[in-house]
Amino acid sequence: MNEMTRRDFAGGASALVAALASSRAFAGADDSKDGLKVRFLGTGAADWYVPDPSTLKERRRFTSILVEGGTLVDFTKFSKDMIPEGCRPEAIFYTHSHGDHYDVRAALDLGVKRVYCHESWVDDARKEFAAVAKGRPMPTIRGMSFGEQVVENGVTFMSLPANHVARSKEHCSMYLLEKGATRLLYATDTGGIPGEAARLVGIDAHVQPGKPITALVMEATMGIGRPDDFRLFVHSSVETVHQAVRVLTTTGRYRPPEGQKVYLTHMARTLHGSHEEIAKTAPSPLVPAYDGLEVVFG
Repeated sequence: MNEMTRRDFAGGASALVAALASSRAFAGADDSKDGLKVRFLGTGAADWYVPDPSTLKERRRFTSILVEGGTLVDFTKFSKDMIPEGCRPEAIFYTHSHGDHYDVRAALDLGVKRVYCHESWVDDARKEFAAVAKGRPMPTIRGMSFGEQVVENGVTFMSLPANHVARSKEHCSMYLLEKGATRLLYATDTGGIPGEAARLVGIDAHVQPGKPITALVMEATMGIGRPDDFRLFVHSSVETVHQAVRVLTTTGRYRPPEGQKVYLTHMARTLHGSHEEIAKTAPSPLVPAYDGLEVVFG
């Protein structure tokens, strides 16, 4: 495996840590009352599917999060066992229709009441849910335009364009999650952060004064040290995420509470080492998330 070592990041990482330490000036960034609770139900890419998971030394389910105990972003049957007992999520926001993110039967079995996706494929989603439901109660399925906001369980979700492709004419999404002073950019699946998304969020350095994000979860499908991999066009690497954090920090567009990490998700089994190896190699403030991890973002 061609890996870039931690030393390759050392100079940039130390400067970044210093910049992050001075970012507390953003009003409300350390207000714990407004913290946003996220549980990672899955942190793996599509290649983590194997017929018998017991053959794996460690396991990552398909990427999914549970927000404030009541709302999901993406969901498949493989993450059902990670939902806390007694928790009954009522809504799902889908990023796109790939099978490691979008599972109609799993959503129906869970009994969700509301489903959101980009308007470009909402008609397909309605047909697919109806075909699987076969008379069972159907959730309300709503299409969102980019920049549109929806409030679920006290959290505002804004749909954003991702740099990714699924089926023909489908536009893939990322989401900005806001609760109180917390602004979390949840970026998967995507190759970097598209300019239009940055502008909608308020982190485009060309637009003044801007509105910083306080938290970031971003995909790192491609691992480290794979500059020639074809997935570069639609997915991110650890280097991609690190560069994005450096730019957002130096331009004042990323202002997290002191000590808060940037969490990596959607890590490919065939492009990454073990969780321990990722944790040792990723430059600060990046850390790999894991299934079952709970974080309260400020």
